[in-house]
Amino acid sequence: MISKLTLILYELNKEDMSNKPEHHPETLTAQALGWVDPTTRSIVPPIYPSASYERAPDGTYPGGHSYTRDQNPTYDQVELLLSRLEGGEAALLFSSGMAATTTVFETLDHGDHVIAPEDMYWTTQRWLEELARRGRISLELVPNGNMEALEGLLRPGRTKIVWVETPANPTCSVTSISETASAAHRAGARLVVDSTLSTPVLCRPIEHGADLVVHSATKQLNGHADVLAGALITARRDKMWERLTHDRGYRGAVLGPFEAWLLMRGIRTLFLRVHRSAETAMKVAEWLNANSEVREVFYPGLRSHPGHAIAASQMSHGFGMLVSFRLWGGAPAARRVAGSLRIFKNATSLGGVESLVEHRAPVEGPTTRVPADLLRLSVGIESVDDLLADLDQAIS
Repeated sequence: MISKLTLILYELNKEDMSNKPEHHPETLTAQALGWVDPTTRSIVPPIYPSASYERAPDGTYPGGHSYTRDQNPTYDQVELLLSRLEGGEAALLFSSGMAATTTVFETLDHGDHVIAPEDMYWTTQRWLEELARRGRISLELVPNGNMEALEGLLRPGRTKIVWVETPANPTCSVTSISETASAAHRAGARLVVDSTLSTPVLCRPIEHGADLVVHSATKQLNGHADVLAGALITARRDKMWERLTHDRGYRGAVLGPFEAWLLMRGIRTLFLRVHRSAETAMKVAEWLNANSEVREVFYPGLRSHPGHAIAASQMSHGFGMLVSFRLWGGAPAARRVAGSLRIFKNATSLGGVESLVEHRAPVEGPTTRVPADLLRLSVGIESVDDLLADLDQAIS
């Protein structure tokens, strides 16, 4: 729902660019849709901390907001910008990426069938497996990008959600969004794409047939590792979207106004950060690929990557900031390198301006599908020469 405040901003701000297609997304993002506060003419969006809103004498809400658990003016601008960037009809902010994810699956009825990839964000997969063990859903995992296997698992009329994560975290496996969308839609299912690693800068899944796009906005959308946030963007305002909007309000899985404001501040530099980190990540992947101590590199930008052609067809301006690799020395070598890096900080998460490294398998535990010697790099915006020198001293 677009609030009356949003409409007022559109009417009063003659420089508003949100409905002018001649402006590039880089411009829309940097200028936060070109909005200017109608009262003060401030070019920095204000924060609206109020939890409640005054009614008119007749009991209505002339400002378009009733309670911050449902809507807040600080959310409006971020949601409109995200829907614009993704080419969708609407967006919703959540208190985390997992809050957005779990809300999607809470729309399902008992026993509905879900197909998800074998390689995906660990927490999402563990949560889905828990739901399946409780009998809440019927779950089947499919090898990433294996269309023949996917077709064999689809149950027309019963499969409700096909979940795709591309590139996948942390193996960087790639799935064709358009082919998966066609297969899912033939079976009457919705395609949901976790596009956290791409952001709308590199890939817009809705253009390739996705019904919903999920982001852990904690990562590169915010880009400064100081906000926990999630987002959903829909291709259309259908009954499922109405249910998602309704459920968010009832569950209260929303951001605080200050966090939403921080998220918008981060998004305004999104294109600069994503382009820089993707360019640097490509150089890091190439350097690792040429290093004799490295056993295998996982990065879709490399022509040797099995999903390179698909990634190149649905991604533009780069292949993301995540690079994973394995060392010939196995898990002991991975532990040693992760502990020896100086610029790459040994920490969980990804997508920030600072580069991180993580020895992933021990984090996920004994049930992980991740190789025991895999190191995951989140490449930031530092000097590529410094990053390569750091890798060189640690690996050598």
